[in-house]
Amino acid sequence: MKNVEIYSTPTCHFCNLAKDFFKANNVSYTEYNVATDLEKRKEMVDKSGQMGVPVIVIDGQITVGFNQPTVAHMLGM
Repeated sequence: MKNVEIYSTPTCHFCNLAKDFFKANNVSYTEYNVATDLEKRKEMVDKSGQMGVPVIVIDGQITVGFNQPTVAHMLGM
């Protein structure tokens, strides 16, 4: 089981696509709403170097944005 985290905002289209992909593939994940959680927003910027969402972290590997083939590969699919 991979450790999956997503830094997102409620209005982000690609964040919602990523979460839908996780749900469709039974991938459990931890979501951080960086629109309201300033501490997690700072953590996301420290990890990724930018403010863009989503930032997806899978077992310590970071990808910015939602590219389904990339995320599937990171998940070992």
